[in-house]
Amino acid sequence: MEETAPHRSWGRKGDRNLTTPIILVINPGSTSTRTALFQGECRLAEQELVCSPEQIVRCSRITDQIGFRTEQVGSFLGGIGRTISDCDAVAARGGPLRPVPSGVYRVNEAMLADARSDAFIEHASKIACIMADALCRERGVGVPCFIVDPVSTDEFAGISRISGLKELPRKSMVHALNMKRTARQFARKIGRPYESLNLITAHLGGGASIAVHEGGRMIDSVDANGDGPFSPERCGGLRADSLARMVAENGEDFSEIGKRITRQGGLMSHLGTTDAREVECRIGAGDKLAELVFEAMAYNVAKHICALSAVVSGRVDGVLLTGGLARSEMFCGWIRRRVEFLGPVELYPGEHEMIALREGVARALAGEEAIRIYPKGEVEQTP
Repeated sequence: MEETAPHRSWGRKGDRNLTTPIILVINPGSTSTRTALFQGECRLAEQELVCSPEQIVRCSRITDQIGFRTEQVGSFLGGIGRTISDCDAVAARGGPLRPVPSGVYRVNEAMLADARSDAFIEHASKIACIMADALCRERGVGVPCFIVDPVSTDEFAGISRISGLKELPRKSMVHALNMKRTARQFARKIGRPYESLNLITAHLGGGASIAVHEGGRMIDSVDANGDGPFSPERCGGLRADSLARMVAENGEDFSEIGKRITRQGGLMSHLGTTDAREVECRIGAGDKLAELVFEAMAYNVAKHICALSAVVSGRVDGVLLTGGLARSEMFCGWIRRRVEFLGPVELYPGEHEMIALREGVARALAGEEAIRIYPKGEVEQTP
C-alpha cells in the first residue's frame, strides 16, 4: 500500500513525535497474521500474512510457528521500505494468558514465559507478544512492545465467580479488545466518560461473548465456549448431565468433544454451515428450519443480554452489538425487539482489533493510560 503520511527519519527517542507515533500491529490468527503499520491514526500499510498449510502441519504446537510468522512480519516491513527501528512501539494481540484486568501491558519475561507455557489455551493470539519481542530483541533495538485488553481480561466481581461446583468457578474469557473499544466509542458518542456508564456489549461472530460493564469494568460475562448463547460454530451452554452422559456413552476423549462444542456446534450442528449469509438466503427461499435456528440463536443472545442486565439492577445506558453478525439486519432486528426496553440498542458491525490495538498503545505512549505490569507467579483473582 502506498504511504499516505510523510516519512520521518526516527532517531533518538527524544526526536520522536509521540502525538503521531509509528506503531506496528501484530494480530496472529489460526492460519494467518494480520499486520499493519500506523502513523498516528493513518494506516500506512496492512497485510494478511498467510501461513501455508505445510507450515501449519509441520508444527505440533503454536509456539513452533513463532519463527516463520516473525520472519513474515519482518518481510512485510521490508516490503514497504521500513524496519522495526522506524517504529515507536509494537502493539501485539493479547492471548489467553493469566487472568488480568483490562489495559495496556508492557511485554516482560513473565508474559513471555506464560505465552510459551502449555498451562494456557493453545491459541495463535498468545504468541503475538513473543513475535513482537523477537522482532525487537533479535535486531537489538529498544522499541517497546505491548499487549492490549487480552482475551484473558478478567474484571469479574467476586460474586460473579461462584458456580454450582466449587472446583469449577466461573471465569472470564471474552472478546475484550473489541468490546472495550466499542464501549469507549459509544461513550464518546454520547459525551460521557466510559467509567460512568452501565453498558452491555455483545460480540457476535463465529464465537459470541456478552459482558456487562460497570464503572469501566466488565464485572460479569458469558461466552459461547461456556454458559453463554450458541453461535455459528460454538454450542454455548448445555445441560451438564446430558453432556456428561453423551461423553461417557460415546467414550470420546477431550480433544474430540472439544472440537464438537467449539467448531461443530451452533449453526454448524443444526444447518451444516457457519455462514450467516447462506442461512439468510435459505430463509429467503422458504427454509423454515433455517429461520427457526437462526432466530433461536438471536433469542439466546437476547436472553443472556437481559439476564446480565440484572447485574446492574436493570439500569442500562446502552446495549451495543458488534462483530460480524452485527451486519445482519435480520439477526439484530430479532435481538433488538427483545432487549430495547433496557435502553438504546446500537450497532458496531465487524471487529476493529487492529485499530483497538493501535489506540490502546497510543494512549499509553501519550500518558493518557497507565502502562500495567504483567504479573509473575500466582495471580490473585480480580476482586
